[in-house]
Amino acid sequence: MQYIDSAKSSEEPDGCIFCQKPQGADDEDAYILARADNAFAILNAYPYNPGHLMIAPFRHVGDLAELLAKEAADAHALIQRSLVALRKASNPDGFNVGLNLGRVAGAGIPGHVHWHVVPRWNGDTNYMTVVGETRVLPELLGQTYAKLHPLF
Repeated sequence: MQYIDSAKSSEEPDGCIFCQKPQGADDEDAYILARADNAFAILNAYPYNPGHLMIAPFRHVGDLAELLAKEAADAHALIQRSLVALRKASNPDGFNVGLNLGRVAGAGIPGHVHWHVVPRWNGDTNYMTVVGETRVLPELLGQTYAKLHPLF
């Protein structure tokens, strides 16, 4: 909640990571795993689990109802590709796939719609997150990127 409460408003595209990251010259530095014509897949910088990634349209749009059909289609295809890549890379037991619309619903970046794809394993949650307010991740983002990128 501290991250969500302190998140900078991204109502303006110049303050939006989903607008900024794809503009960079190096997808590896930005942790962009794949690009389609109208959407892209990127590792989450604050993952719940290794392999937690996000899918977003390139266009700055804050509501699912405002997506163009081609943006929605590319996003859905990237979600499917993400599931295939994550299964090959790390064999999770399941997934959480979803999106948060609006800050009150948990969106840290409410101005740019995006989906979360979170691989899950039996027993992947423990007391550290609740009691220690700390996530235990056995893998660095760069390692996750190196594993997943070739699978896209």
